[in-house]
Amino acid sequence: MQNVKVAGIEYNVQIKELVDNDPNTYGSCVYHDAHIEIRKGLSRERTEQTFVHELMHATIFEAGYRGDEYEELVERLSVVLHQVIKENDLPRLLEQVAEQG
Repeated sequence: MQNVKVAGIEYNVQIKELVDNDPNTYGSCVYHDAHIEIRKGLSRERTEQTFVHELMHATIFEAGYRGDEYEELVERLSVVLHQVIKENDLPRLLEQVAEQG
């Protein structure tokens, strides 16, 4: 599977039949061994949203924030971030902005 770097830490992204032994869980971010689990069989859109959600968890954790009180923040930001990533060609946009700077 793919890996994604967050603050220099490489997270392995795994697609699994069951996440956290819970059929109602779409994804999980496991900090102690730096991997993200996403449940197999979700729709493409749900898989993307779940990945961005778990990536946001990794980002907040690697930024030094600890605890479960960030779930609402992660949920809200990940929905918006997914839309921004999906509807914009971010590498091209970054290049254009850098060229103008």
